[in-house]
Amino acid sequence: MFCKEASSSLQTLNIAKSLSSEFTKPSALVNPLSAGHRYKLFPRPNLRGRCTVTTSKFDIDWIAKDNVKKIKVKGIITAKQGLLPSVGVTDLLGVSLLVELISAETDPRTLMEKDPVKDNARRVLLDAHGEDQYECVFDMPEDFGPVGAIRVLNQDLKEIFLKEMKLELPDGSVTFTFNSWVAPKSEDPTKRTFFSNKSYLPLKTPEPLKQLRKQELETLQGKNRERAGEFEKFERVYDYDVYNDLGSPDKDPELARPILGGLSHPYPRRCKTGRKPCDKDPSAETRKALEFYVPRDEEFTTVKGAQFTGTAVLAALPAVFPQIEAALVDPNMPFPHFKSIEDLFEEGIELPKDAGLFPVIPRLVKAAAEADDILQFESPSLLDKDRFSWIRDDEFARQTLAGLNPYCIQLVQEWPLKSKLDPAVYGDPNSLITSEIVEREIKGFMSFDEALENKRLFMLDYHDLLLPYVNKVRALDDSTLYASRALFFLSDDSTLRPVAIELTRPQDVNRPQWRQVFTPGYDATSCWLWSLAKTHVISHDAGYHQLISHWLRTHCCIEPYIIAANRQLSAMHPIYRLLHPHFRYTMEINARARQVLINEGGIIESCFWPGKYSLELSSDVYDKLWRFDREGLPADLIGRGLAVEDETAEHGVRLTIPDFPFANDGLMLWDALKEWVTDYVNHYYPDSEQVTLDEELQGWWSEVRNIGHGDKKNEPWWPVLKTQDDLIEVVTTIAWVASGHHAAVNFGQYGYGGYFPNRPTTSRIKMPVEEPTDEELKEFYEDPEKTMLKTFPSKKQATIVMVTLDLLSAHSPDEEYLGENPEASWAHEPVIYAAYERFKGKLQYLEGVIDERNVNVSLKNRTGAGVVKYELLKPISEPGVTGMGVPYSVSI
Repeated sequence: MFCKEASSSLQTLNIAKSLSSEFTKPSALVNPLSAGHRYKLFPRPNLRGRCTVTTSKFDIDWIAKDNVKKIKVKGIITAKQGLLPSVGVTDLLGVSLLVELISAETDPRTLMEKDPVKDNARRVLLDAHGEDQYECVFDMPEDFGPVGAIRVLNQDLKEIFLKEMKLELPDGSVTFTFNSWVAPKSEDPTKRTFFSNKSYLPLKTPEPLKQLRKQELETLQGKNRERAGEFEKFERVYDYDVYNDLGSPDKDPELARPILGGLSHPYPRRCKTGRKPCDKDPSAETRKALEFYVPRDEEFTTVKGAQFTGTAVLAALPAVFPQIEAALVDPNMPFPHFKSIEDLFEEGIELPKDAGLFPVIPRLVKAAAEADDILQFESPSLLDKDRFSWIRDDEFARQTLAGLNPYCIQLVQEWPLKSKLDPAVYGDPNSLITSEIVEREIKGFMSFDEALENKRLFMLDYHDLLLPYVNKVRALDDSTLYASRALFFLSDDSTLRPVAIELTRPQDVNRPQWRQVFTPGYDATSCWLWSLAKTHVISHDAGYHQLISHWLRTHCCIEPYIIAANRQLSAMHPIYRLLHPHFRYTMEINARARQVLINEGGIIESCFWPGKYSLELSSDVYDKLWRFDREGLPADLIGRGLAVEDETAEHGVRLTIPDFPFANDGLMLWDALKEWVTDYVNHYYPDSEQVTLDEELQGWWSEVRNIGHGDKKNEPWWPVLKTQDDLIEVVTTIAWVASGHHAAVNFGQYGYGGYFPNRPTTSRIKMPVEEPTDEELKEFYEDPEKTMLKTFPSKKQATIVMVTLDLLSAHSPDEEYLGENPEASWAHEPVIYAAYERFKGKLQYLEGVIDERNVNVSLKNRTGAGVVKYELLKPISEPGVTGMGVPYSVSI
């Protein structure tokens, strides 16, 4: 090898003489060497007829091709049917895909990257499994080494979805997993890079792949973007923005909504779209009716056939609801009696023949032979088990532990109960729930002091959170609100018993504070007042569940982890590959939520009690209550007083309520996840130094804290990634929130909320004893059922929520469940695959334990006469509304 050298003190050679005297000259030179240059000679034995001369102007590489043995390597690319364009001209010519193989080894003679080998892939067949195949054959040098990456250029006119590529090498086949859309070169002329299934930390990346690794991250960060304005899907750019696209100020000033993200309204960040600002409010972003940008690979795939995915149905819902409303008689009125509610399941609602709703919500629309189509709801599990359970106190209490929202019940740790809000603004802060009231209700069990000392008092506390919103919500049409507290007593059999409910209306400029305590009654009037008070509390819990336990703590808070991971962690990074299945489809479903669920006039604003203040309230909760270090299950339970650390206990914590179905099943799932993550992390990071030296990992976590959750970046509780244990806790927490947490609060929505009297999403009239008129009192005493029905959501609100909950509770046919199938990169590494198999075994064991617990009659919170079994954390499920199944990710 010769290298140009400027120093006169070095050995110099006349290039022509040197070449003729020292080497066998090839028969022809591609380029002549510049005469007169001086070169330093580095003798290298066994050059096999190859020499390279490098000058400052050009490189010349001579290869005695006859001496380089090459082998034929066939590659088969697979793409799913239904995702490919129709056969085009380039297909017929056999040039639809240009494919390059990149070696993971440097050339030992040049210490440079080896030349890639390439071929044009030709479409060969559509197999019985509904998958297209493309074939290419490479002339690969025998010493090419392992293939570290594949680069693809789509020369067709349309995008194409590539599933995988199998290379048939002499020592066996190797599969590269793609699962990605590749844009046509007319949109993106750069070659797409796909790395092998072998994972590498940055410092251990093979030299020829380092630049490709860097370039791919720069593309995802948008550094190579040449155009301004709205992102196109083929760009695959991941970037951050505030929630400034929920309102429509250009349509109507009343449709403006606060910008979420920043000092005024702290909030996680969302995916940037680049849409233009609104004319009337440049801080707000314009909205598109049909779609919001998310990077192409974040979108739902199309399931074989014409079946609608959850996101497609969400997009279609705005067109569905007006047709349902038109079919209702007096849609804004309450249901006239409970029989009319049950008729939604038994008889249904007649729809016009041309409504066209069957393809959108086929589970709910029954085609009649000679009449209009019928919108008939499936009977939810709660109604199937016991149609009267919803009104009983024991079921009200049981659902705080085994229902849809187990994230709000908490131990009473301070007494007396007292508001922390400014009394000058909101009135007397002292609760009217006194120790005397509690002792009267639990007499015969123990004294109040004993109950408090023995951790027997629990509550749902929405008082200080809701009090600032009460008067604002009451100013909205057809809506009311209270601040509320509900107190429970823990019995010896581990069941909760409701003790008291306090409802409060704060003072305003015209009226003093109003508040009253309600207790279980023993006469007709007090029983009805107690039932109405429960209705208000349950509606508060339903709204908090949807906005906080569900939307904020899972969907919303996960999105920054996803954006940061794609920007900072290479696709070949082991932590990216560990987390990637937990991020599947979340950005897409969140974008759809901004379109139809949480936007101005959307389903949440129209049907849940906070109304247009819904997202503003979620910002308040994020600001005051959200902490990453308490998002893991054990930390969450300890923070609410529902568990204490105990090294002798099975899961390291001892539950305050022994029969807590969500916690008992959840802790087993948490432990399985943590053991799997521990095995995985310790394999790739054998010591703490590897964690601190991993620039991609540190960049990811820094970006999560400082940008994605930047409004809370200065909080002292953020974990710092210094050790394997730090990383294990962070990754396990994210995996838990995406899987177990979300499953627990999502897939039971229709089962518990489909019969809306069990979980009304709003309350429309105040309690009949709050400064009543004579007419209101008279109606309550003469027809208390009518008062309750008027308190419930309207016909329109109820049916919209029922359709939505049915959709959100359903598993898609291509759902990916925890422990069902390993990722390709996990299977590639024997140590990781063995750890995964142990993880899978623990999940199968969990399924059996849940089945056993659900037939154990001593566990009264999950079994008994007419009791809905607690199965929300059973890992595997069939498609549809099943009330079980834990997917890897927040995918609906």
